[in-house]
Order: sequence, then C-alpha cells, then structure tokens
Amino acid sequence: MNNYQPSYTIDEARKKLESYCAYQDRCHKEVNQKLRDMGMIPSAIDQVINSLIQENFLNEERFSKSFARGKFRIKKWGKRRITNELKQRNISKYNITSALKEIDENDYLETLELLAQKRLDAISEKNIQKRRKKLADYLLYRGWESHLVYEKITELIK
Repeated sequence: MNNYQPSYTIDEARKKLESYCAYQDRCHKEVNQKLRDMGMIPSAIDQVINSLIQENFLNEERFSKSFARGKFRIKKWGKRRITNELKQRNISKYNITSALKEIDENDYLETLELLAQKRLDAISEKNIQKRRKKLADYLLYRGWESHLVYEKITELIK
C-alpha cells in the first residue's frame, strides 16, 4: 500500500484552507487539524492560520455564534450541550457566552415545550415515574438545563 502524502507549499495550503473555511465557518482546532493532516509543519501551520485570520476566513466568534444558532435551531440542543461542544473545540469562555446570547430566551423556552411535548407523546410507558425518567433522560441528553427539565416534567406529567 502506498502512503504517499502530497506536499503543499504555504500558498497552496492557504488557498485550500480558504475554500475550506469559506464553505462553512470553522474553529481554529478544525483548521489546525486539517493542516496537520495535510502534513504541514508547525511553523507553516501558524503562518497559514494567521493569514486566514487576517483575511477573515477564520473567525472564532463568528464560528461559535453560527454553531450555537445552528445546533439550537436544527438539532434542538440545549445550552449545556452547546457549551460542552464549544469547549471541546477550545472556544474561549467569552465567545461561548456571546454565542449563547444568540439564542432568544422565548424561542428557547418554546422549543423546550415543543420538544418535551413531542417526546412525551412518543413515550408509551404507563408507569408515571418511568415516563418522567424517560422524558428527563431525553431532555438532559440534549443539553437542556436540569432545573428547566424538571419544571417542565412537573408541569406535563401529573
């Protein structure tokens, strides 16, 4: 098996990464990994990343905001899960806080209501305690704050 890895000049890598970042917002960690996968040396990686930041292809605040909006709107994730995912991508506390501000509080609570109701309708369990546990596990897994989850369960399952 041939493990030939093409080598890239800094300009070629920069061009390739510009289109990688233009296609979708990326965080520094993803770009760094992509450059390492391309076989770039650390000093070249720093040079390419600096160039991408200066040309505004790489913007961690923009990435974290669009990530938070997307995961909330599309996947219906709660703030805890979004925060954890951003932390795994080495996003700063400041950017995480500003990303969470992108989520409207009314939309947030409305989404929790719809999600909880939809899931509850799908749970066929008759035992009230087991129903509560299944609903709680589901909502907590999706990253909704525990105090909101338990309030919602108390409201929905009597």
